[in-house]
Amino acid sequence: MCKTFIAAILVDNRLHDAPKLQEILTKHGCLIRTRLGIHEAGESCSNQGLIILHMQATEDEIKAFENDVKQLDHVKLQYMNLEC
Repeated sequence: MCKTFIAAILVDNRLHDAPKLQEILTKHGCLIRTRLGIHEAGESCSNQGLIILHMQATEDEIKAFENDVKQLDHVKLQYMNLEC
């Protein structure tokens, strides 16, 4: 059964982990309805970033996504499950 999820991904080292995370997001791209990326872009661009995702997926699809993201050392994932 399809459910709606809101995921928050905190990237502690964007320069190191962003390319690998982008591959994961592309792999699971059909699950992502909305993506919002936030980072400090002032005079000294922050190496930390936050990505917020609105996803529609089954529990199994979310578990596969979560397992892929957890392979990255400097990336944290939390999500909440909302009913479709």
